[in-house]
Amino acid sequence: MSNLDKLISHFEKFPGIGGRQAKRFAFHILTLPQSTTTELAELIGSLKSTVVECASCHRFFSQTSGTTTLCSICTSGNRDHTKLMVVAADSDITAIERSGVYDGLYFVLGGTVPLLHSEDSKKLRGGSLKSTIEARIPAGLSEVILGFAVNPDGENTARFVESIIMPLLVTTHEPLTISHLGRGLSTGSELEYADPETIKNALRNRG
Repeated sequence: MSNLDKLISHFEKFPGIGGRQAKRFAFHILTLPQSTTTELAELIGSLKSTVVECASCHRFFSQTSGTTTLCSICTSGNRDHTKLMVVAADSDITAIERSGVYDGLYFVLGGTVPLLHSEDSKKLRGGSLKSTIEARIPAGLSEVILGFAVNPDGENTARFVESIIMPLLVTTHEPLTISHLGRGLSTGSELEYADPETIKNALRNRG
């Protein structure tokens, strides 16, 4: 297999990228100046050493101090620590932050639970989410928002998260609201691609 074929093969493994798009990416790179491709290669090579996973919410962030294990959202004193939104991926946080409405904390589950492949739930951070909620309830956590896409996989993921949270409500006897980020989002839409106004409505009308 040639280097070009290998590159196309790697692009095909990217989320939402098919064979035709993968070839476009690869051939586009061939048209770039050598300095640009060198910079691109260096950026990709340095990602693992400069971008780390937040120890609390599990989103990726650029580490500047060399010792920080928490992202700027988790360490901000201006965030509302009584609210925790569970999302599938980092890109969902970017979309929600762009709306400028939500001021609480996040938890990145690491994917969704496909309706036809429920065994995929084993790959997600279910155990870590349970520990996070258990630790935050005594500290004042009062609402967990399920921020998933309005489609069958998103709804199935919401049920998976509810199955983690509900037993905690029984054992802790603390008031905790579980709300769904869905109203305002059209059926089948992905949170990542929703415009800021749509997300604002979904947040304001959650229930």
